[in-house]
Amino acid sequence: MREAAFGTVDLGRLGYREAWDVQHEAHAQVAAGGRPQLLLVEHPPVLTLGRKAREGGNIVVTREYLAAQGIEVLEVERGGDVTYHGPGQLVAYAIFPVGRRVADFLRLLEQVTITALHDLGLPDARPNPGYAGVYVEAREVNGRTYEQKIASFGVAVQRGVALHGLALNVTTNLQHFDLIVPCGLTDTHMTSVEHEYERRGLDRVADLAEARAALTRAFHTTFETYDWTLPTAAAGG
Repeated sequence: MREAAFGTVDLGRLGYREAWDVQHEAHAQVAAGGRPQLLLVEHPPVLTLGRKAREGGNIVVTREYLAAQGIEVLEVERGGDVTYHGPGQLVAYAIFPVGRRVADFLRLLEQVTITALHDLGLPDARPNPGYAGVYVEAREVNGRTYEQKIASFGVAVQRGVALHGLALNVTTNLQHFDLIVPCGLTDTHMTSVEHEYERRGLDRVADLAEARAALTRAFHTTFETYDWTLPTAAAGG
């Protein structure tokens, strides 16, 4: 059997700062010509602010309240606005060579997530033109239609290699998203695999290990023909 082009590391449940350090170590190795890595992790509750969210205006509670709940707020180098990470959410950091192919890379992350969700019994998972992330069928609430977002994306590219990646809500506590305006989108509700199973009356139990296996398979199939060449032109960027 041919060796996979990238290695997969399951970090289990790990604090965001610690996982951030692991990301940067992996990134340095890949940028130096090492083997690409896929890091899978579950975080304790944390809010992260992307490059569009430095003022934190889409956090709708006080920092004191967050501190009392044990929820840290961190500024990170990824794109996007504010997002939440927490237990029951599967986070995948794809430390892959990208160069200038950022838009193509995001489309591949969408396809990975959609493939995994189809495998998990949610065949309506789809991208949403104009927004990063993966959604399921929109839903009407009190006469207003809301998009239903099940996975969020945010990446940074340094020295031609990606950092960060995607976050898929599996059994996530969706009430924690009420602490923020997720990604700054007021017409969007967050959902999860567990919530969709319950809403649709499916006789399935959402399971993080099953989601991890489905997502890993989807990464391998989606990136099977990917160009893993590290762009030399990006070496100084």
